[in-house]
Amino acid sequence: MDFFNRVITALTETHPIHPMIVHFPIALTGAALFFILLALWRNKDFFEQVAFANIALATVSTLVAGITGMYDNQINYLGDAPNAGLKIVLAITLLLVTTITAVARWKRPDLFDTSRALYVAAYFVSFTLAFILGFLGGVILYGF
Repeated sequence: MDFFNRVITALTETHPIHPMIVHFPIALTGAALFFILLALWRNKDFFEQVAFANIALATVSTLVAGITGMYDNQINYLGDAPNAGLKIVLAITLLLVTTITAVARWKRPDLFDTSRALYVAAYFVSFTLAFILGFLGGVILYGF
């Protein structure tokens, strides 16, 4: 029982939550981009569907990562983490891009066929934003 109490204490009081969550939007936008590129290359609907699932999950994980990031910023940096303002703007932009992409694709399953360039560009933008956010998070931990 002591082990479980230590784990719960570590997760809720000792360790920041954000670093445990932030890897999900990075991985999911990267996987989404990978699968949309496979869909382009192989012209297979299955790969596009997997890309859509990943971008939808990236939307949810981006929201959770943003909330935990703001929480950890307040707790660990007293609201003054390096590049916090820029990270908030980029995270909101990522949330908007992934949400719009996922909702548009959900409402129009033929989006890959009818608006291919814009649809694929949204995956590139999503991954690029997640990549930049990850870099800026690394700056907080390791410096520039």
